[in-house]
Amino acid sequence: MKRLHLVGLIAVALCAASAVHAEGDKTRGRTLVYTCNGCHGVPGYSNVYPEYHVPHIAGQNEQYIVNALKSYRTKGGDRKHPTMSAQADSLSNEDIADIAAYLSSLAK
Repeated sequence: MKRLHLVGLIAVALCAASAVHAEGDKTRGRTLVYTCNGCHGVPGYSNVYPEYHVPHIAGQNEQYIVNALKSYRTKGGDRKHPTMSAQADSLSNEDIADIAAYLSSLAK
């Protein structure tokens, strides 16, 4: 009976540990987005080549930002853009989490 109880406690502990989601540091993220604001913070900004409207990312969903930056960082990923790939390559997973936490906390 004690063994069954112990196995149950271990199972609960493992489930709880896997459910923990590390949140980014908004304060640190605020210092990291200065480069992002150069394009994503300019109202009505369009890229010259290839021409497209640069989206505002303030207020964007946190997980969306994380996924997008990691996709730019991955060679052969779904998202391909020379500038964004170069920026994402310079970021650690912690940097990405912090940037996403900060940007998602802003009003749209």
